[in-house]
Amino acid sequence: MKSITSRDNAFYKELKALATSSQARRKAGQSLLDGVHLCQSWLDLRGAPLHCVVSDGALGNPEVAAIVAECEAVHAPVTALPDALFGAVSQVENGVNIVFVVESPKPSRPAGLIESAVLLDGVQDPGNVGSILRSAAASGIKQVYCSPGTAFCWSPKVLRAAMGAHFVLDIFENVELAPLVREAKVPVLATSGYASEQLYSLDLRAPVAWVLGHEGQGVSNALLEIATHRVAVPHAGKVESLNVAACAAVCFFEQLRQQQRSGN
Repeated sequence: MKSITSRDNAFYKELKALATSSQARRKAGQSLLDGVHLCQSWLDLRGAPLHCVVSDGALGNPEVAAIVAECEAVHAPVTALPDALFGAVSQVENGVNIVFVVESPKPSRPAGLIESAVLLDGVQDPGNVGSILRSAAASGIKQVYCSPGTAFCWSPKVLRAAMGAHFVLDIFENVELAPLVREAKVPVLATSGYASEQLYSLDLRAPVAWVLGHEGQGVSNALLEIATHRVAVPHAGKVESLNVAACAAVCFFEQLRQQQRSGN
């Protein structure tokens, strides 16, 4: 295990940039995983990180010590920082001071939509994006396509909200969604609070692609026009619509319910 004590250390400056700058993360093709849960999930599902960084004060934590031991066993570099320096690397208040530097996965794009997938059309809130990823992974969906206006999936806030879902999904960013929808080999269902077709009237036993839109504007008219179905989630009361992440969860788990009931 190495130790860094200077704020002027080059690696420490790189860590701070990854922690605070989306541009730095995109340029480096790297992300920071913050906290025990994300780090352990990465080890379990993806293997060794590029680098493990801990604070001196966290080394006495049994969970942190176990992760450090796993990293050393697979020859991943481990570096300790004084607690005062680690604070600029982590964005989690009162968290357990451990982060992984990982290479942001770049899966190979499949040839069009041929299985269940999620298409995010300008969903801007990182918490919503992370929640949608988490629901997608939990319901068995494997692919997520994000339009250029969607929040960066490998930002710290999205990673925390998704709770490790990233590591079992194929996530494609900066994708023009319209050509994908036009050439889809599965039905494309665009959610809209103004649609006449109701979610619970649909047969969802076979694969479908879900289109979810911007928090205020919803799915763009261009995508609504070319979708196979425009679908509303019925709700009682005077609330105009569901939060996009809540809408996604209802849709995904209704699909899972129908698939499990039919034995698919």
